[in-house]
Amino acid sequence: MDTTTIGHTPLEPCSYLSDRHQCNILIKKEYHNLNKTSKDRPAWHMIQQAIKSGKLKPGYTIVEASSGNTGIGIAQIAQQLGYPCCIFVTKDCAREKLALLRQLGAQIFICDNSNGIDDLLSSQFQAAHYAANNPSCFFTDQYNNPQNPLAHYLTTGPEIWDQSHGKVSHFFAGIGTGGTISGIGQYLKSKNNTIQICGIEPHGSILQYYKEHGSAPPKTSTMDKIDGIGRRFIPGTFAPNHIDNILQVSRQETISCAHDYYEATGTLLGFSSAAVLVGLEQYLQQDNPHPPQDMVLLFADYGDRYLNSLYPSLKEKQVQYDKL
Repeated sequence: MDTTTIGHTPLEPCSYLSDRHQCNILIKKEYHNLNKTSKDRPAWHMIQQAIKSGKLKPGYTIVEASSGNTGIGIAQIAQQLGYPCCIFVTKDCAREKLALLRQLGAQIFICDNSNGIDDLLSSQFQAAHYAANNPSCFFTDQYNNPQNPLAHYLTTGPEIWDQSHGKVSHFFAGIGTGGTISGIGQYLKSKNNTIQICGIEPHGSILQYYKEHGSAPPKTSTMDKIDGIGRRFIPGTFAPNHIDNILQVSRQETISCAHDYYEATGTLLGFSSAAVLVGLEQYLQQDNPHPPQDMVLLFADYGDRYLNSLYPSLKEKQVQYDKL
């Protein structure tokens, strides 16, 4: 398999955001990966390590619980390497993602929610149960597999450091499994501990509380639906000690920010990328002891996978996509 199409994504300045916020803002464009998502990196690392360790043998079926993008990465790699795969998604998975999973030959199971292994109706429980009760299966388990954050520690973090010439002062990313921000945060902190690592999650997610208190909240509230980020359980791949701030944003603010960005730049942001912009606005409005200098925003995927849910007015129109 040609893995040169995974990683080595560009880090480019954004004049619109830089002018608006009066500091240097750069975008890590993860939609330049093979399947236009940052999730290609851990998908490849999880499968590669499983093959090397002998846990994934020829003829085995790869199983995963995913909001879509990790599943797409796994389905693409599985298809190219000759493995069947089963992807467990929630009932509100984006239609565009479901269509692509089917196109890649994945067997899809629709689950009620993504509330973690303790919920019998969740995609995580259903995937783990399927893998445990069917012979010749390997459960990649992105929420607990150390190859998830390690993929970003080994690749995305060094890319950002090198591409910014070591000048990065802040890094922003959405938090879903926690693998992306934990791996990148660990690497950047190892190079310069003063770099501020800022995570973004929806209102109602529990990771901000967990970072502040070291435990899950005694009770939970309704969580805003922002594709790809937010959790109602603590993933094993989430390492809050590598993160300085976690900011919570609303779905409506995220939608508004996505449309404003498209109007200004002609670029369709994915849901989590637009949420990062809302978090950036919040951060810059605070009285923060760490002044912004070179701020890196991770755009995890592109907006053409959310035309129905995020850009319905553009669905029937010819939209101008970012040049890949």
